Amino acid sequence: MQTNNFKNNYIYDLIIVGAGPIGIACALEAKKKGLTYLVIEKGTLVNSLYHYPSNMRFFSSSEKLEIDGIPFISKNPKPSKEEALEYYRRIATANKLFINLFEKVEKVTKANDIFTVNTSKKQYQAKNIVIATGFYDIPNYLNVKGENLPKVFHYYKNPHYFAGQQVIVVGASNSSVDAALEIYRKGGEVTMVIRGEAIGERVKYWVKPDIENRIAEGSIKAYYRAEITEIRTDEVDICIDKKISKTIANNFVLALTGYRPNFDFLQKLGIELLGTHKIPNYNPKTMETNVKGIYLAGVICGGLETHKWFIENSRVHAQTIISAIGNN
Repeated sequence: MQTNNFKNNYIYDLIIVGAGPIGIACALEAKKKGLTYLVIEKGTLVNSLYHYPSNMRFFSSSEKLEIDGIPFISKNPKPSKEEALEYYRRIATANKLFINLFEKVEKVTKANDIFTVNTSKKQYQAKNIVIATGFYDIPNYLNVKGENLPKVFHYYKNPHYFAGQQVIVVGASNSSVDAALEIYRKGGEVTMVIRGEAIGERVKYWVKPDIENRIAEGSIKAYYRAEITEIRTDEVDICIDKKISKTIANNFVLALTGYRPNFDFLQKLGIELLGTHKIPNYNPKTMETNVKGIYLAGVICGGLETHKWFIENSRVHAQTIISAIGNN
């Protein structure tokens, strides 16, 4: 990524926290409008996407993942993770965007309408802050005994690791279903523990019949209205209908129960969280929060409603925010 040569006391028009697709879109828009900007990312470029499962395919078609009108050419109807990584990397490098990677924002303070951003490496100043950090960093924990055992994973990468193993997959969302099917097809013995009555309604339409048929034929075992109550080295206890207890032999647990934004970080910035879903307080016409000069972009706008915002429907946030900043 490009590195600027601004002095330490330089004041940017905006600092963008997060180098995901929407953070990149904000940088592109700022560059077009002649605003000085810096993107700060605690991990690699499009860090959340990089940590998605190896074989993941998007629900959206490639044109819906495009940013700034730059064509995303895929050889598949639904692009792969690797194609998306290549697309967003090429955009960042070809446009020579100013992005600092592997640098974590640790503290943000404000004085005289100027923000001071302290990171793990340096200190910066800016007139405005854009938070585009997504929600993939903090899992929704089961909060049961044994969840801290090394056999428990909250992220899933590749099915090969679980070949020939007894694996419990917790959840019935896209990530859970994909993991269950892939592990089963690599020779794992898969049991799904599902809190609801059925496979989730938002599971990809071309995958849902597959998992339902595998469960119906007995290739994958599923317990509905069930929850894990304790995890041990070689077995797991579950409760069905809140009254029937069952012990299952087990080697690994994949607790793919979803993720949540870093609410502590938002609150330390002074951003209000509203209602039971902890929706950040922002103006949808400008994306500015209750803290003047701090804007939100992308999926973080949904709070706990992490299914509400995607790349395809939050791309517009970049234009909205930069337009608002430019008019201030």
